[in-house]
Amino acid sequence: MIRFENVGLRYGAGAECLSDLSFHLEQGSFTALTGPSGAGKTSLLKLIYLAERASRGLVTLMDRDVATLSRQELPALRRNIGIVFQDFRLLDHLSLFDNIALPLYLDGQQPKDYQDDVMEMLDWIGLKNRAHALPPVLSGGEQQRVAIARAVVTRPKLLVADEPTGNVDAKMGHDIFSLFEAMNKIGTTVVIATHDEHLAHTFGEQIIALDNGQMRLEKTSPDNQPAAEAQQAGQSTKDGPEPFSLPLDLHDDAHEDGHSS
Repeated sequence: MIRFENVGLRYGAGAECLSDLSFHLEQGSFTALTGPSGAGKTSLLKLIYLAERASRGLVTLMDRDVATLSRQELPALRRNIGIVFQDFRLLDHLSLFDNIALPLYLDGQQPKDYQDDVMEMLDWIGLKNRAHALPPVLSGGEQQRVAIARAVVTRPKLLVADEPTGNVDAKMGHDIFSLFEAMNKIGTTVVIATHDEHLAHTFGEQIIALDNGQMRLEKTSPDNQPAAEAQQAGQSTKDGPEPFSLPLDLHDDAHEDGHSS
């Protein structure tokens, strides 16, 4: 799914902010990016979701060499990527329904074709009864859940999030990671930048720890299995509420083309 080989990134004529990054993230994996502020987490995410191009090295995304992609080819690849930003980036003048539906509308779909899908997403994040509300009346955690629903309504193969729990309390942070876990369970590759080491080790299969532009790849302990796995194993979920389930159509339609990496 994602492969970096000796990748470096610099802005302008300055020193590299990322240096000699090499890793491979398989289709369907759940990876957490950790590190202090300024370590390069956001810059790495930008390389992954194609907002920046590497200054050197090889970046392969969904079997495509990113360096060889033309400007015309980028939009088609980007449509396979869902992005969640820390500052939500919701449109305050649009209802929750219209914010979530925006990617489908921009893709040329008609409201009658996506109305049920959007309502199911609102139900999934627990805000179905507020479909016509505007973002400013929501809490930060609620706005983040809407941003996640908007990112996944197109059924992306890759879901990327930049500090999605940075402005919420611990319980809401766990709930938000449970949404990402639910998507991962149906085969979506998830990459999340976070300061929360506990959530990173609880939900992530592996961790890319960044510091001063350098990386260290860690595998998390099997003992730190996510809440959904604990539930399936017949154990209680002590660290938080029961995990979110997905709308049925997401289960049925997601990634029918397999799990190639």
